[in-house]
Amino acid sequence: MVNLECTIGRIIRNRRLVKPESTVIVAVSAGPDSMALLHILASLQRTMQCGLVAAYVDHGLRPDEIPGEIGRVSRAAQVLGVPCEILSVNTKACADSEKRSIEDAARRLRYQALRDCAHRYGAKTIAVAHTADDQVEEILLRLLRGSGRKGLAGMRLYNDDLIRPLLHTTKEQVLEYLTDRGISYCHDSSNDELYYLRNRVRHVLLPLLEKDFDPGIRSALLKTAENFSEDENYLTGCVEKVRQRLVRPGPDGEEESCVLERDGFVALHACLQRRLLERLLWSLRCPARYAHIMNIQQAAIDGRNGSELHLSRGLRVDIQRDALEFSYPKGRKPWRGRLSDSR
Repeated sequence: MVNLECTIGRIIRNRRLVKPESTVIVAVSAGPDSMALLHILASLQRTMQCGLVAAYVDHGLRPDEIPGEIGRVSRAAQVLGVPCEILSVNTKACADSEKRSIEDAARRLRYQALRDCAHRYGAKTIAVAHTADDQVEEILLRLLRGSGRKGLAGMRLYNDDLIRPLLHTTKEQVLEYLTDRGISYCHDSSNDELYYLRNRVRHVLLPLLEKDFDPGIRSALLKTAENFSEDENYLTGCVEKVRQRLVRPGPDGEEESCVLERDGFVALHACLQRRLLERLLWSLRCPARYAHIMNIQQAAIDGRNGSELHLSRGLRVDIQRDALEFSYPKGRKPWRGRLSDSR
């Protein structure tokens, strides 16, 4: 299966996923996908002209399995001549304090730990081992949660500091590669627990769809995601042009404030309106909730001059005759009262 290494190398080279003379943090859980990713990247390291660091994140959730996983990753890294970092996070404490699900807390802490590790090494890139099978599951999950076109475009091959070199590789190809190379890996028992929605999609929903509806459902979903992704790339460019034309800094020049030209916004198609508002809210570090986007959209169309909207984390929208002004009058914290009370 040397061909898989060649295929991944070609993807990395053609899509410029890794810059020469850079350092890449490789997230390794000891499972089959990440162990394959580590070995493939190590085989390509000289060609890519980059440094690698293997990083294992201990979520503190499976004490009986964690030592074996750490040992597996550490030994593989040593054999490959790659530095290895063991990162520990407290998932249960985060889930309890922030009232998140275990899955959500683990994901947030994992990426934060990987980014902290990247910062220590001066690395700009983190490689994760999502495969085509993970992409199919993610699309179904997002469909169940009511995602729009952007969500149904699925995970991207690269997104900011994350790269997914195996995103077009199936689990079957990964397992064949591991067998061919004699690479051992660990099994995460939590992947068998049907308590988690993703596992129910993997073990129940997908087999049902393949058996009773369409044996080619996986390739069909991947094709749909690819089409949506191409659309997203085009629409993202459209939104950026509109943003440059209609959005300007707030009157005080503060980083977390801005002004949206009202007439120009109302003249846009509703699709671009919603996407622009989503991007604007994220740029202000405010959750881009659907209800908030719809409220702002309606306020721009027929909102009364002098009225205002109260959004998350203290963000206020001052509805003026010609514009909507977004600001945090009392900083990024919840507070009660009208804008006039803060002036």
